Order: sequence, then C-alpha cells, then structure tokens
Amino acid sequence: MTDLDWAAMADVMELEGEVNRPYVQQALAELAHLEPQRIMDVGSGPGVAACQLAAAFPPAQVTAVDGTPELLVRAEQRAKRLGVELRTREAEFPAGLDELEAADLIWSAQAVHHVGDQQDALNRMARLLTAGGVLAVVEGGLPTRWLPNDLGFGRPGLQTRIDAAMSERFNQMRAELPGSVATAETWADMLRTAGLVEARSKTFLVDRPAPLDGDTRRWVRGTLERYRHGLDGQLDAEDLATVDRLLDPADPAGIDRRPDLFLLTAKTVHFGRRAA
Repeated sequence: MTDLDWAAMADVMELEGEVNRPYVQQALAELAHLEPQRIMDVGSGPGVAACQLAAAFPPAQVTAVDGTPELLVRAEQRAKRLGVELRTREAEFPAGLDELEAADLIWSAQAVHHVGDQQDALNRMARLLTAGGVLAVVEGGLPTRWLPNDLGFGRPGLQTRIDAAMSERFNQMRAELPGSVATAETWADMLRTAGLVEARSKTFLVDRPAPLDGDTRRWVRGTLERYRHGLDGQLDAEDLATVDRLLDPADPAGIDRRPDLFLLTAKTVHFGRRAA
C-alpha cells in the first residue's frame, strides 16, 4: 500500500463511508441471493461497509481486514455502537492476504488502486474464495459533483478543472507505487484473469440533493480543503481564489452556507465468482 497515514485519516474515512452508504446498500442488494457463512471486507478502514455487510448477512461471520490497527479499533467500536457482530484481523494488503482463511464473499472498496500490481491483488483475493464464492471490488465510477457549473463568481467549470488536476495526481501516484504495473483497467477482464467466472460490472448512484445534511456538508468541506492543499500550484490563481472563497465560513456563497450544495456521484462495483 501507499505510505499514507491511514490512522490520521480515520475521521475522514468514516465520514466518507457514511456519505457513500447508499451505493453499498444497492450493491449488497445484488448479492442478496447469497448465503455466505464467512465474509471479509479487505481494506475495511473504520468498518462502515463491514458493518453494512454484517447487517445484511446476520448469520455470517464477518471480518474487517486492514493493515492499520487504529482503524480496526474504530471498526470494533462502530460495530458495538450499531449492535452488529464483527471480527477484525490485521493484515497488510496485499501481501498479508495469503495468511487469511477462505471466505464465501469478499468485499474490497477502493483499496486495489493503492498497490502497484493491481492484478496480483485481485489474484490473491480470488484465491481466498471458497468454491462458488464471490468477490466484489469497488473501483472507478464517476467524479463527484457538489456545485453548479457557474457559482456566481470565478470562472464556470471549477469542478471540471479540479477533476483534471486530481486525475493527474492519481496517475502520478500510481506510477510512483513500488512495483507499479501498467494495466488496462477493464476490471471484468481482470477478474477473469484472476480465474473468476460470471465477471460483470455495475454502477450505483449516490444522490444527496440540496440542501445537504450537516455530515455530508462537513465531508464536502473536508474534501475541498484537501484539494486546496494538494492542488496548490496546479490550479491557476483565479481558481485558487474561488476555492478560498468557497472555504470561507463567513461567506454566504461558501460551502458552509450556500443552499444549493448537493452531492452526486456514482461508484462501480465489479463482481466475479469462483467456479464451484
């Protein structure tokens, strides 16, 4: 994995998980016909999706797997708060997967792109499946939108330019990962290469219309703050000034106060099954 301080990002990750709960619910509905006995959430973070898995499949033994112990503590606390059964297991991704027991359903959201050899990560997870078991990997989708194209100040199209800059940063991050391997990211084909059958992809919508609730608005603010820090030097002075105004808590047109703030995105889940 990358050398990010995941423990320091626990609050952000849990809030992001809450904001994106709708797509997980939709994806789990695609799996409602399954009767898994053992489930793993690989790269679980603070356990938002793992707890959703535990609620959706109450007879199953659900294990949150992550390489950061502080996040696993958060997952345990969340499960206790929600009244669901959840186990945790510390394991580095992907090398530590080889030490895990087999599972009937493996969920992994936005973890694979953090390793250099994505196909190897899929291969390792596919090998952990029992006969007939299902792997569900979340990667890709659509950029998130929060704002109208024209904010009433600055140049229209701010989020489009932010998307382009973030795409460049993402590509650079991927290129600099240890053992980085260029891969055509046709995820269904990658799942087939990992030995799985019935590989398919489906995209699910997260639509939180204006006016936003407080937690979602707080997540948008935190995300824009990280963009402001990370894109300094990549956006021009006018766009940076627009972002600064959006982040001004006293400005009626800022993130904290504008009534037209919304959240619209889509997440793609790639499914594959190990042949019986």
